[in-house]
Amino acid sequence: MNHLIETDAGYFDSAACDLHAFTAIIDQTTNPSTVPNADDIQKNVPIYDISKLRPSLEGTEKRRIIMVEWARALQAGAGVLVLRGAYADTTVIDEATAIFEQIIATEKLASGGGGDHFAASGSNDRIWNSLQKLCEEAPEVFFRYFANTSIAAACEAWLGPNYQMTAQINLVHPGGAAQQAHRDYHLGFQTAENSAEYPAHVHDISPALTLQGAVAHCDMPVESGPTKLLPFSQLYRAGYTAWRRDDFRALFEERCIQLPLAKGDALFFNPALFHAAGANTSNDIHRMANLLQVSSAFGRAMETVDREKMCKLLYPHALAAHQKSALGALALKAAISASAEGYSFPTNLDRDPPKGGLAPETQQALFARALAEGLDFHEFEAVLDEMRIKQLA
Repeated sequence: MNHLIETDAGYFDSAACDLHAFTAIIDQTTNPSTVPNADDIQKNVPIYDISKLRPSLEGTEKRRIIMVEWARALQAGAGVLVLRGAYADTTVIDEATAIFEQIIATEKLASGGGGDHFAASGSNDRIWNSLQKLCEEAPEVFFRYFANTSIAAACEAWLGPNYQMTAQINLVHPGGAAQQAHRDYHLGFQTAENSAEYPAHVHDISPALTLQGAVAHCDMPVESGPTKLLPFSQLYRAGYTAWRRDDFRALFEERCIQLPLAKGDALFFNPALFHAAGANTSNDIHRMANLLQVSSAFGRAMETVDREKMCKLLYPHALAAHQKSALGALALKAAISASAEGYSFPTNLDRDPPKGGLAPETQQALFARALAEGLDFHEFEAVLDEMRIKQLA
């Protein structure tokens, strides 16, 4: 279904948004034939048992078949999927949780804690750029955390290769209030006025530039407030305009669904899906999720990440794992993809000309080449430093 609600000039008009057309879209039902690899469908959301799919995700041909299915589900299906048991061993989740709790305590002492999107100040604990902070505090934990083939496959399914990982921890305590319905980055983070200045085709493009995800760091029954989701709502083209309207938000509250998650599960959704964090009505569950905001190589990530520093911190652990054959090739690639820059541009082409093609070597390609050639840490560090100098304006 493709409802065009725009002015003659090609811009979406809030007043023209049609609640009946929106309702017709969200009245759809997930057809099991469109998600044949799903283990279950709950409230229109396909649930994938990664314990069954992991061997395929670590292969080649079947991996791409599953990725195509995930991309279709995110684009034309419910707009959301759950990877049950994305972490076969949740020990690394617990180790990361302990580190994140220390970071929260330290940041609270320093500044009183960070602000949050769409939530009242102080109701959540938030760690901005949890990606780099985890890497700096415990690179070996970071390496094992992101050497995850199912998460890498989900990111690549939607964004293609060379995606840019960013992440933020959200910790919602008992009594934490729910968010209001919204869409996410890019256009979802613009004001209504700014969003309206972008032509309709840019509204269509925006969701393809980002993938939203969350890794559950604890069991999340419904009373703890897992994300409220409105399946199929990403299909409403004018949604970046409509989500701010009271009638659309009221319908969201009437029709949204929530799915319980277990520690180690991962949830991914199209950023154009109407969604909102739920209220934590539990007595004793401190709901922690690592929110993955993954950007296309062709877009702008929300956070500034020092990927060169992360590469230097991770390289000794990656080299040891590679030399001991402790990880499969795809798991090793997943960890590198979560840290190193995967795109060649922008750069200074006078000093950093293309090599063997149309683009210079990327940080990810350099990282992989260094492992293959067995460079020691100091050699790798020197090559990284040289790359940075070449790329400077």
